[in-house]
Amino acid sequence: MTGQELETYVDAAAAALGLELGESRPGVLRYFALASGFADLVQAVPLVPQDESSMAFIPVEPGDAA
Repeated sequence: MTGQELETYVDAAAAALGLELGESRPGVLRYFALASGFADLVQAVPLVPQDESSMAFIPVEPGDAA
């Protein structure tokens, strides 16, 4: 995301949640820029079907646990 896109997103999300960022806004913007950079790194890694976890979560009723 560009700096302007991050600002627009943060401002819109804060407004939607009814948050007043005030003096915290610069720090929030820095955090979102950092998180966006992490997301770019993760998205840059190509994945193949073999990268999918073979683990499966199968929920049980609380009384069924042995």
